[in-house]
Amino acid sequence: MPRYRNKTVVITGACGGIGRALALRFGEAGARIALIDIREEQLAAFSEHLQSRNIQAQGYLCDISDAEQVEKTFPQIISDLSSIDVLINNAGVVHHSSFEDTRPEVFRRLMDINYFGALHCTRAALSELLANQGQIITMSSMSGFAPLWYRSAYAASKHALHGLFDCLRIEMRDKGLSVMLVCPGFTATDIYRNALQADGSVSTNLEMRGKATTPADVAEEIYNAAKARRRLLVMSNVDWRARIIARLLPGFFERHLAHRISGVRIN
Repeated sequence: MPRYRNKTVVITGACGGIGRALALRFGEAGARIALIDIREEQLAAFSEHLQSRNIQAQGYLCDISDAEQVEKTFPQIISDLSSIDVLINNAGVVHHSSFEDTRPEVFRRLMDINYFGALHCTRAALSELLANQGQIITMSSMSGFAPLWYRSAYAASKHALHGLFDCLRIEMRDKGLSVMLVCPGFTATDIYRNALQADGSVSTNLEMRGKATTPADVAEEIYNAAKARRRLLVMSNVDWRARIIARLLPGFFERHLAHRISGVRIN
């Protein structure tokens, strides 16, 4: 089982709820933390916060949807922190709009961040991860295996992630690289407050409905699953049931469940 003391963990979307919790959890285990985000002030403040807790952390301002920025950032991480042992593809964005109304640029934006962002980071880190027999942990969603109401662009990006990392896991199986997909379920973060609407603007009237897990609890489960080098972590019972029903009874799922478990309400 891996131990993370003196290992370097790279986290994208590090200033968000789950990203912050993961940085704290792996940092408390003795890891060096490379924080990647596009929010400069939050990145600096969070880096200082981790350092105040005796966690070695360095922030990197980088838009992961831009391959050139990623290609410049990862060598700098290796130079600063000596290695890359774990890559956590955590950055993501969601939308809430019908397919009919959603502009093509919204589809592109979600694919650029959710899919291509993870792809760019994985390619940039791969040789170092292989050399260290490291780990790739990628945040996905129920939308990666089940259709949900008003999530066509988001679901497309998450299905793409599952296709990519399931294939990568097979290719890396005999090379010592662990690849895990994580479906955390509904978590108390700001992701829906920052959801895109059909025209690409940020929604102001969406809230998560139902019981949500805390980012700290999500991070703890991911940490334990990472130690066990799991291939898939589906955290909520709702998500597990959705995964099974959507595969075995797709018509029933589409008629009776896809709208009910969409997870948000409009105020």
